[in-house]
Amino acid sequence: MITSVFFDVGETIVDESREYGTWADWLGVPRHTFSAVFGAVIARGLDYRETFQVFRPGFDLTQERQRRTAAGQPESFTEDDLYPDARPCLAALRAAGLHVGLAGNQTARAETILRALNLPVDVIGTSDGWGVEKPSPAFFDRVVTEAGCPADQVLYVGDRLDNDIRPAQEAGIPTALIRRGPWGHILNDTAISDRCLFHLDSLTELPDLIRKHNKPTT
Repeated sequence: MITSVFFDVGETIVDESREYGTWADWLGVPRHTFSAVFGAVIARGLDYRETFQVFRPGFDLTQERQRRTAAGQPESFTEDDLYPDARPCLAALRAAGLHVGLAGNQTARAETILRALNLPVDVIGTSDGWGVEKPSPAFFDRVVTEAGCPADQVLYVGDRLDNDIRPAQEAGIPTALIRRGPWGHILNDTAISDRCLFHLDSLTELPDLIRKHNKPTT
């Protein structure tokens, strides 16, 4: 039985396309160029933050976030940046009696924004708030703690095989891989993806998949 469902945030619940575009603008490079380099960095198995180093060696992301905030251009997202299937999926799962949470590598500012969106969830956890980030095992230990049930009753939904799916599986948590965003389309490891309980093209299908999975066999 799946009794609790936790979701990654970026590219699972939130479409980050616009925000990455603002980083390209901040760096003064064409958005399509930034996107191309971003994809190449991911394909090479590097941390996405290496993208910034290509355009500005020595780039300090924390410092630049502060500079953007001081310039009145902070990282941000709104209701319009939510994937259209996100809120309905969260609401449907909660209405079905499941414990629903968000847990992702996000800043304190992003956590504040997520809370202000009044999403139909029971838990909102971020790496800044929890003091630990994916893919650390401690992050997924915290997910299980917040779920309030055994690890094998939690489903973790994410777009990244490296940061979401693999470490969740190693923690004994069933997983659902959603194929969207750059990581969802570029990363490929069948040894990991084949162990997923569900493969998704949209969150719309998830509530029914869980309902069928939880349905008693006769």
